[in-house]
Amino acid sequence: MSSNPRLGPGSLVAAAIALVATQGALAQTALDEIVVTAQKRATSLQDVPFSIGAVSGEAISQSGANNVIELSRSVAGLIMTDLGPGQSQVAIRGISAGQVIRDQPGVKESVGIYLDESPISVALFTPDLDLFDLSRVEVLRGPQGTLFGAGSSSGTLRYITAQPVLGVVEGSVEATGSTVSDGDSGGSIKGAVNVPLGDKTALRIVGYYNRLPGFIDSVYPARATIEDVNTGDKSGGRAALLIQPSDALSITPRIVYQKLETDGYPRIDVWNILGNPYTTTEPPVDPGERGQVTQLQEGLSDDFTLADLTVNYDFGAVTLTSITSYTDREVVVLRDASQLTGSVTVSPFSGIGPVTSAEVRLDSPLYDRTDLQAFSQELRLSSNGDGPWQWLVGAFYQEVDRNYGQDLPTPGYDAITLRLLGLDSADFGSPPDTPFYSDLTYDFKQFAVFGEATYSFSDRWNLTAGLRYYDFEEDRLLTFAGVFADQGYTDEPGSTSSDGFSPRVILAYRPNEDVQLSAQVARGFRLGGINDPLNVGLCTPADLAIYDGNPTWDDETVTNYELALKTRLAGGRVTFNTSLFYSDIKDLQVIADAGSCSSRIILNADAQSLGAEVELFAAPNEHWDLGVSATWVQAEMSETQLTSGGSPIAGIRDGNRLPTSPEFQAAASASYRWAWTPSLDGYATLTVQYVGSSYTQLGDQEPPFGQIGGAGPGFISFGNPTISEFSFEPELPSYSIGNFRIGVRKGTWDVAAFVNNLWDERAFLSIDRERGTRARVGYLTNQPRTFGVSLRKDF
Repeated sequence: MSSNPRLGPGSLVAAAIALVATQGALAQTALDEIVVTAQKRATSLQDVPFSIGAVSGEAISQSGANNVIELSRSVAGLIMTDLGPGQSQVAIRGISAGQVIRDQPGVKESVGIYLDESPISVALFTPDLDLFDLSRVEVLRGPQGTLFGAGSSSGTLRYITAQPVLGVVEGSVEATGSTVSDGDSGGSIKGAVNVPLGDKTALRIVGYYNRLPGFIDSVYPARATIEDVNTGDKSGGRAALLIQPSDALSITPRIVYQKLETDGYPRIDVWNILGNPYTTTEPPVDPGERGQVTQLQEGLSDDFTLADLTVNYDFGAVTLTSITSYTDREVVVLRDASQLTGSVTVSPFSGIGPVTSAEVRLDSPLYDRTDLQAFSQELRLSSNGDGPWQWLVGAFYQEVDRNYGQDLPTPGYDAITLRLLGLDSADFGSPPDTPFYSDLTYDFKQFAVFGEATYSFSDRWNLTAGLRYYDFEEDRLLTFAGVFADQGYTDEPGSTSSDGFSPRVILAYRPNEDVQLSAQVARGFRLGGINDPLNVGLCTPADLAIYDGNPTWDDETVTNYELALKTRLAGGRVTFNTSLFYSDIKDLQVIADAGSCSSRIILNADAQSLGAEVELFAAPNEHWDLGVSATWVQAEMSETQLTSGGSPIAGIRDGNRLPTSPEFQAAASASYRWAWTPSLDGYATLTVQYVGSSYTQLGDQEPPFGQIGGAGPGFISFGNPTISEFSFEPELPSYSIGNFRIGVRKGTWDVAAFVNNLWDERAFLSIDRERGTRARVGYLTNQPRTFGVSLRKDF
C-alpha cells in the first residue's frame, strides 16, 4: 500500500475549470455528442432525463482499456470489485451486500449487464468481455427495473457493439505488447472488419487474443518459488450479419464466443497455516509483497457463448422489435484448498487422535463447476415520430438452467477418517477420498410485461411514467455429501416464487436547449432465492433460534429518489452533469455465517444509500480534452439484527457501511493533441483515479474481525508457531492509480507508448479467506506498473 502524496481530485477539478475559462477566446471545438439507448430508443446522452454515464468507443480506444474494470474507476457511481479475470462483481451507488461467496450460486445479480440487448449477467461470474470494436459502454445509475427488469436494482451496465453497416468496407487491426514490473510480459492482437455482401446484407467480424501477464509468485516449503502464477489467456470473437430486405425490415443474427483461462489468482497471502513466517517445526515461509502460499496449481476456465437474433420492423407509426437470446456458459474454478482441508485435520480431528505433518499437508484441490444455459425473449412495440407522445410496451420471458457443484478430492484422506472415526467417504455418500461433494441444480423462470410513456406538455416540460409487472419461480435440488458436509442431503428440494411491480416517474424541465433539470422516483428489484438447509444437528439452541425458519430469502427492492442537472456550456465545449440521490433499500440480501450450524444463509435487512455524482467534460480548444468525475456515497444499514447474546448478525447493525463501495471515488483526465508536421499528429493523455476505503463483507467492520486467536476465531496451531494470535487489516485502504499514454497518428496509423499504474500502487481490492479466516487470509490486488506499446491501423 503506497502512501506517497498525490494530486487530489479537488485540485484537478479546479484546474480543469480554470483552463476552460482561460481558453474561452480560442477556437470553438464542441464536444462530440454521445447517442445512447438507455430508454430503448436512440437519444443524446444530455437529453436522457436521469443520471447516466457513457464512454464512447473512440475514448475506449484512446485509453487503451481492455476491459470494463479498467474503465470503471473513471465512471461516476460505478464500482467493480476485481476478483480476478472473469470473476468481477459490480455495484452502482454503493448498493451492495458484499462479495458473493462461491458456494452461494443461488444469489442473483444487483446490476443488470447487457451485451447490446441481450442479458449476460451472472452474480459471481460477470463476463470479462473485451472492449475492442465497441460503439460505447453505458452505465445507467439507479434502479432500472421498469425497462430492464430483474437484476437492475442498483443500475444497468451495457456493452454496445459496433453494428454491421451496409455498403461499406471498413475495419481495424491492433497489436499491443507490455511488460509488468517484477512480472510477466503480455500483449494482444485484435481485428475487426465490416464487409457488404450485396446491397442488402453486411457482415461484421471481430476477433481478438490477449495474453494476460502474471505478477504473483507462489512460494511453498517443499519446492522452489514459481513466478507469475496468475498468467492467463483470453481469446474470442463475434460475427454479426445484417440482412435488410427493405427499408422497414432488418434482421441481425449474431454469435459471440469468448474463452478465458488463467493459471492462478491475483492474491497476496498474509496468513496461511501451511506456510507462514512463525513456524518452528515446519519450514517458515514469507510470501513477500506479491506472493501467495500454494502447493497446487490453481486456475480458472470460462467458456462463454451467446447467440442472439434481433429483428426490427418499421410499420410507420410504430416499430416492432424482437430480441431472442441464448447463452451457454461453463466455468471451472480450481483452488488450492490444502490449507482448508489441513485446518480441519488439525482442528477438530487432531483432538480425536494424533495426525502427522504429512496428513495435514495432503494435496486437496477444490473444484467449483458452473454450467449455465439461459434463454430469453423480448418483444416490444415503440412509437415513432416527433409528436408529444412517445411510448413503448413490451413483454419479456426468460428460462435459466444452472448446475453448480463442488468436489474436494484429497488422496489419502479416507485413511485418516478410518483411523480416527472408523468411517470413510463411502459412509458419507461421497466418492473415495473426497471429504466434500455437492451438486445443486436450479430451474429458473420469469415473465414480465412493461410499458413506459413520455408526454411533452411544451418544449420545456416532459413527464415520463412507466411500470413493469414481473412473476418468477425457481426450483432447486441439492445434494451434499462427505465428512465435511456434517449432515448429508440427497436431492433435497427447495423452491421460491414472487411477483411484483416496478414503477418509474420522471419530470423533466428545460429552461433552454442547454439545460435540463429532472426529478425521478424509480423502483428496481433483485429476485430472491433458496437457502441451503442448516446442519441442524450441529446447531446450538441459540443459533437454531436465530437462523432456523429461513428456507428462502425475499426479493430486494430499491426505491430511488433523484434530482439531476445536465448542462451544455460555452457553446457545447463543456458539459457539466450532476445528480443527488437517496435510495431506500428494503430486504437487502445479506450473506450470513450461520454460526455453529456450519452453514451460510441469506438474510434480508433494510439499508439506505445517499449521495451525489458530478461529471465535467471540456474541450477548451482543438488541443485539449479534460474530464473529471466524482462520487460521494453514504451507504449504510438502517436496521439492526442481534443474536441472543446481543451481537449483530453478519454485521447487520444500524449505521454500518455497506461493503465493497467507497464513500468517495474520483477520476480526472487530460488529453493534449498537437501537430508534429502537417501529416503527423501527436497526443498525450494522463488519467488519475482515486478510490476510497471500503470493506469486503458487511461483518468485516465488526470486532473482532481482523484478529485470529484471542477474541477472534480460534487460532489453529500447526508447526509450533511462535505466536498464538494474528491480526490483519479488515478495512481495505484507499488507493490511487495514474496512467499515461503518448502517441502519434499519421493518416489511419496510430502508434503509442503507455505506462499504467505510474507509481506502482499496490491496492488491496478484496479480502479472500478460507474457513472464515482460520485457514488462510489474503488480499486480491491489482496489476503493478506496466510498460507497453501499441500499434493500430484503421481502414
